[in-house]
Amino acid sequence: MVGSKRIIAICQSGGEFVTDKDGSLLYTGGEAYAIDIDQNTQLSDFKAEVAEMFNYNDPSMSIKYFLPGNKKTLITISKDKDLNRMVTFLGDANTVDVFIITEECPARNVSNMPVSRSSRTTVSDAVLPPVSDGDAIVENNSVSDHIDMDIASITPLNDIPFGFIESKHQKAAQQWENAITGVDQRFGSFNEFREALHRYSIAHGFAYRYKKNDSHRVTVKCKSDGCRWRIYASRLTTTQLICIKKMIGDHTCGGASLKAGYRATRGWVRSLIKEKLKVSPNYKPKDIADDIRREFGIQLNYSQAWRAKEIAREQLQGSYKEAYSQLPLFCQRIIETNPGSVATFSTKEDSSFHRLFISFHASITGFQQGCRPLLFLDSNPLNSKYQGELLSATAADGNDDVFPLAFAVVDSVSNNNWRWFLKELKMAVSLSQPITFVADFHNGLKELLPEIFSDAHHAYCLRYMAEKLNKDLKGRFSHEARRLMVNDFYAAAYAPKLDEFHCCIDNIKAISPEAYDWVMKSDQKHWANALFGGARYNLMTSHFGQLFYGSVSEANELPITQMIDVLRGKMMELIDTRRMESNQWVTRLTPSKEIHLEKEASKARSLQVFSRGSTFEVHGESSGVVDIDNWDCSCKGWRLTGLPCSHAIAVFECIGRDPYDYCSRYFMVDCYRLTYAELIHPVSSLGNTMQLEANQSPVTVTPPPTKRPPGRPKVKPTESTDVIKRQLQCSKCKGLGHNKKTCKAS
Repeated sequence: MVGSKRIIAICQSGGEFVTDKDGSLLYTGGEAYAIDIDQNTQLSDFKAEVAEMFNYNDPSMSIKYFLPGNKKTLITISKDKDLNRMVTFLGDANTVDVFIITEECPARNVSNMPVSRSSRTTVSDAVLPPVSDGDAIVENNSVSDHIDMDIASITPLNDIPFGFIESKHQKAAQQWENAITGVDQRFGSFNEFREALHRYSIAHGFAYRYKKNDSHRVTVKCKSDGCRWRIYASRLTTTQLICIKKMIGDHTCGGASLKAGYRATRGWVRSLIKEKLKVSPNYKPKDIADDIRREFGIQLNYSQAWRAKEIAREQLQGSYKEAYSQLPLFCQRIIETNPGSVATFSTKEDSSFHRLFISFHASITGFQQGCRPLLFLDSNPLNSKYQGELLSATAADGNDDVFPLAFAVVDSVSNNNWRWFLKELKMAVSLSQPITFVADFHNGLKELLPEIFSDAHHAYCLRYMAEKLNKDLKGRFSHEARRLMVNDFYAAAYAPKLDEFHCCIDNIKAISPEAYDWVMKSDQKHWANALFGGARYNLMTSHFGQLFYGSVSEANELPITQMIDVLRGKMMELIDTRRMESNQWVTRLTPSKEIHLEKEASKARSLQVFSRGSTFEVHGESSGVVDIDNWDCSCKGWRLTGLPCSHAIAVFECIGRDPYDYCSRYFMVDCYRLTYAELIHPVSSLGNTMQLEANQSPVTVTPPPTKRPPGRPKVKPTESTDVIKRQLQCSKCKGLGHNKKTCKAS
């Protein structure tokens, strides 16, 4: 078939199929339109054109056709490859009859059973030849994907056989009555055949078992002893199709198999929920169990629904184990598609995964050219099969929005992993000026940061500090006292001047000398604005990056390569969106900073300026001494924010200078645009071939030994330190942590 040759697809809809004496099908009535296609035609384009012609809804459309010389079997087109195969199968033919079946206009006499992709459905009622007693059927204990799930806990409602539960459940299963139609029915794979068989057994209410089940043939019989019902299917010679060769379709068990009850399998539940998972990735196990019970009358517990969801999700997303083996090629593709990026990984001695570091070129150049030398370090637990932790370094752009710089996947949060991450970060990003890190003081970061970044400043995350203060004081003070102390602690941290800081500390001392001692021993120079030597622009917590990583929380459960690609896609979208938005801005400062400057300018109108040589004294509702040459004011607002305070703006208006000339360059729109000037490009598909380049040594990567523990993942919600939970207080002894009923006081 020459690729450039075009085929005329005669699209027919609105008619009905009529079965001839020999079992062949004839389509009569309806409308017909002609569309030219070739091997390069995309199914989405073809569907769109058909939908426009017939005025149909695209998603509800099913497209079928006959193979040359076969008018008994309809072939379903469900993906681009199926459409390509149709053109290939036609040989030298110039036309092909294509039948459009929709929910709006179903083809009569054709079963619209749900089938897997590229399925083959025999419509005619085939004659079922009996299986002779001489046919060899051997017991086989090979494992199929229909492993029974805790049979004892899966019980049909009221012990009624599945096929006879109640009308609404019968209705849900009626669409599967013709999932198996007889001899000569074909399937794309054995898995497809097994799924159809399982649905057929649900619709007809009987149990079955495999006598032979391998990669070449499958023999199935009714579970009831002595019943003649059985099916034999095997691969069609010289093809990949699976064909039913023999079938006895009548049960002679007299209902014995029905009394055995229906057994739900993981594979069956998986096949039901797979399509819904594509649309709703957060389909909850509880909702799965509720839907199965409501639609089919089958009771599943949470664990069974959860395991079925895991299998379905792995089939849709790929194997967690294979994702680790793809890491070498995946890192190579990142560097190829995004030159200048850093993508490196390491394994342990047994080849198991250890660490992975990613930083895209667009992030590196954006940080270097447009972001403040300020980085936020944080970690997030991963909920994938093999768990692990996501370490991240994020920056703040000129509009105070999060800018992802680098991230790493490690097997655990430890000193060694943080040291490795910081070293990789230092090699990826080089700046001439010192960097201020906002991070927790745990996990060795207090010692690691000065070790690796000798001239860096380490600002303790204020949220971690407040949590530690609250935790250490819990049980010793009342709810109201702790709330006031934490509020005073926050005020002390944000205080710009030393006298204001000491005032807040004295307020804590008045409540509790013990809490005051805690504050005085807490390395104040690392968290208090009045004492901190670096510049963190009033951004006080390391959880700044949660604004980004929280928006893609579903990625935490994906296989490692897919998780990285989801993060890459989110970053690509973020950069592109912000670049286009900034092109519409007409101000000199970014929007948030423009608002800040306007507020300060409004305060400056009521202030009076007095010159004192090179400095200026400003009086009014607030007072300050402004040093223009050093970009400083005694109120410290200019130094802390990078924007002129109201006192400085009053001076500029007095001497005729432009306040914009005294704003940090990082807040200028031109600088902001440099942050988002570079693009992150898609990573080319890994495809089915996972071989590295010929001149490279192959690297084997296996999953880490740690696995997700059994049961539901335990997700601890983040507790805000701004609102402290009220403790129990005994009304009898006034003690904390218990009530009157449990009080031990006499």
